[in-house]
Amino acid sequence: MLEQLGMTRDVLDRARRSRDARFDGKFFIAVTSTRIYCRSICPAKTSKDANVRYYATAAEAAAAGFRPCLRCRPEAAPGSPAWLGTSAVVRRALRLIQDGVLDQCSVKDLSTRLGVGARHLSRLFTRHVGASPMAVAHTRRLHFAKQLIDETDLPITQIALASGFRSVRRFNHAFKVTYRRSPREIRKANRRSGDVEIQLRLTYRPPYDWQQINRALARRAIGGVESVKPDSYQRTIHTATGHAIVTVSPVNGADALELSIRGAESGDLLWLASTVRRVFDLYADPARIGEVLRRDPQLVASVAQRPGLRIPGHWDLFEAAVRSILSLHCLPGERSLLPELVACAGATIEDGNADLCRLFPRPQAVANADLVAIGFEHALAEGLRCFAREVVARTSTNKGTRATTADSVSAALESAEVEGALRAADIDLALLSEWLLIYGLGDPDGFPVPRSADYYQSRSRWRPFCGYAALHLRDITSPNMAGSRSPD
Repeated sequence: MLEQLGMTRDVLDRARRSRDARFDGKFFIAVTSTRIYCRSICPAKTSKDANVRYYATAAEAAAAGFRPCLRCRPEAAPGSPAWLGTSAVVRRALRLIQDGVLDQCSVKDLSTRLGVGARHLSRLFTRHVGASPMAVAHTRRLHFAKQLIDETDLPITQIALASGFRSVRRFNHAFKVTYRRSPREIRKANRRSGDVEIQLRLTYRPPYDWQQINRALARRAIGGVESVKPDSYQRTIHTATGHAIVTVSPVNGADALELSIRGAESGDLLWLASTVRRVFDLYADPARIGEVLRRDPQLVASVAQRPGLRIPGHWDLFEAAVRSILSLHCLPGERSLLPELVACAGATIEDGNADLCRLFPRPQAVANADLVAIGFEHALAEGLRCFAREVVARTSTNKGTRATTADSVSAALESAEVEGALRAADIDLALLSEWLLIYGLGDPDGFPVPRSADYYQSRSRWRPFCGYAALHLRDITSPNMAGSRSPD
């Protein structure tokens, strides 16, 4: 599979010997003499070539019988991008697994949701990921547990639940099989007892343009829900058990962002960390993106000037859809009524501050809100409320997990009634779909601006990074593209 990505043995050997941070998380090094797998930046003594095996994912290395290195901590490596596999089914399955679907459902349930058989899904994962869906989910849970043990003071029982294990006994057994030590034996001695916040480091592949993504988040920030400063981003967010306040800031001297979480239950931590990675586009591989986009002569200069450009995501698909619908209804340069919607339908919180005192509205609240009274045109109000009602109806028939809620949003937008209501509000449904693909689901191949003749001519050169091409084009192409409406 690594050779399919253009990473031959010679390339992998050079990256391993140089400990190049650009390759961190893109492959893992397994040593047959120690039965340990490491990150490409591991400071350990370089192993003999004959004893080295390479794997595209940590799950693939674990499935081959290797255990994680305690020194370089593979669980802290930048995540493998969801578009690693060339199969669309695999890409969607990886996103669902990242959202925790296999923490609550079976592989059969996952395959049914994807519209394929369980055996076929397993074959696709073996071909594109090198491990089964359950092995990917298992490695994800263990890696997050190891990170919580190293970087927080959470009790072991809470760590077991936070990382998706249904019982402490199963967690202890799985951890000891993988790390050859129990969770308590591996717990660091210098614990920071008394911390009121959970703090985690989320790594990325450099370069990373913090100023660019920070400015993008500031442009669309909602007062009371988000607070953006030059060196930090904060917001309130719904969780399964209530709400939390997250703070994200760059780490000086490290290729990482620091995530601070306050008010969340342990069971929400893995989802929050995964969501932050998507919102701040930490899965991106700048070297690979640049290699692809430089095929287009008109992008060469922009890619050279902005190699760390990232796509800012949204926190959940319902919020992304509401923001997009309101943006698409506005003329370029016109202010949307999003602040009024949040003030009308967003719940207030008491444990925040003056800048963070509200939550983004839930579907039920939007469905029941009197939108005309706060300034919405009748057609837009009806379209938005129709969409919210359909999400509520479809979510109530599902299991209520975050993954099924996202499915409910997608299904609601495909219903004839919602499509008709949004068309009546003059919403471009094709562009709405593209915005949700890239900003809501984190697929870098979406194209969040109106498609022109140039797009269809250049798409083959840009894929699978059309979204990054669009961001570069906004700075260098025609005014109609640079000034296009966008939720970012």
